[in-house]
Amino acid sequence: MKQVVVPGQIEALARETVDSALAVHRALGPGLLESAYRDCLEIELAARGRRVAREQAMPITYRGHTVPRAFRADLIVDESLLLELKAVESIQPVHRVQVATYLRFLRLPLGLLINFHTPLLKDGLHRVLNLDLQQDVAAPSTPSFANLRTP
Repeated sequence: MKQVVVPGQIEALARETVDSALAVHRALGPGLLESAYRDCLEIELAARGRRVAREQAMPITYRGHTVPRAFRADLIVDESLLLELKAVESIQPVHRVQVATYLRFLRLPLGLLINFHTPLLKDGLHRVLNLDLQQDVAAPSTPSFANLRTP
């Protein structure tokens, strides 16, 4: 069975990032511009000792040519977790595709797509995995009841 294995330290970072996003959402509520949430989340994460790259222009290579500013990642935390922030009515499939594409080019296993334009932030949180990083993992064993005796 193939699946994306996210290292424990990145999962812990993702939990801390979600906690930071909740703090920002509790303080600000929905209805602001994406840039306000981005800047406040950057402040919150930095206060927790995290290194945050904001609006970093990222290059890609196409046919041997470098395109220096192919995309801008909203936030990259500790060089290992991508955050794509939105303040929209609803997340669309294209938003998930956008995050998946960024993850592929950045070679990161996990990204968080966070829509701050929701009354409850939990409804705006989405995990996106880099499917290019799938690995073969053993399927969990299922208990066998064949050897059990009935009285």
